[in-house]
Amino acid sequence: MRRVLIAAIAMTAAAQGALAADMPEFGPLRGAMVDTPRGVVNWQGFYVGGQAGYGTSDMDFTNATQGVASSLLVNTAVESVLGVSSWPVLGKSSSHGQGWGGFAGYNAQWDDVVLGIEANYMHGSFGGSMSGSMARQIASNGVNYGAIYGANASINVHDVGSARLRAGWAVGSFLPYAFGGVALGQADIVQSATIIGTDAGGTWVLSGSKVQNGHFIYGYSGGLGVDMMLYRGLFVRAEWEYQKFAAPINTSVSTVRAGVGYKF
Repeated sequence: MRRVLIAAIAMTAAAQGALAADMPEFGPLRGAMVDTPRGVVNWQGFYVGGQAGYGTSDMDFTNATQGVASSLLVNTAVESVLGVSSWPVLGKSSSHGQGWGGFAGYNAQWDDVVLGIEANYMHGSFGGSMSGSMARQIASNGVNYGAIYGANASINVHDVGSARLRAGWAVGSFLPYAFGGVALGQADIVQSATIIGTDAGGTWVLSGSKVQNGHFIYGYSGGLGVDMMLYRGLFVRAEWEYQKFAAPINTSVSTVRAGVGYKF
């Protein structure tokens, strides 16, 4: 979790200096409103907030245990004849999870146009697991070769964050926006395989696993949201975010979130 927070905040801080250097000057403020004929809400400045969310994790376990099985079967006749490690033992799966977290960022505003940068973080439980097995047998050169391949894989993404660039358009008290950036996370990943094989030497059993706790994962993030100013800097937020991770198990997390924040 610490690595995710440090990476996201560092990327945010580096870009805030560039935004602050180009910060436009506004006239006198009346509460949360810029002194313009149309009374545009003032979104410019630093802000922080908290949030909670619910989401769906989509995982592709198809090749999740191929490396473990291949290591177990290296230089075996069963692997040469049957190609066991490449069998599609597992498939795709989806699950639901929830989490909570916070966000911090900076907005620069030119009339209705609002541009900003934000660090966003959630702690929760996203991911899932899958088990499966396949069996095959073949006769070659007078020898019966057979294998039963059982596999299990799981991923639990417990920390997700993103460093984002935002673009919004102020409409009255509302700020609808779109964003994109880098996704960061930490996950516990387990990949295990058991092979019961038959060859000229008889029947044998091989098993192995690979466990990665707190494994750092990364990818990209994008989504849509809307902030609504309530009173003198206090605002509420509704948001959808999609995060795609380059992980040992191909995983994406899509969440809907509600939050409350304060703009200084």
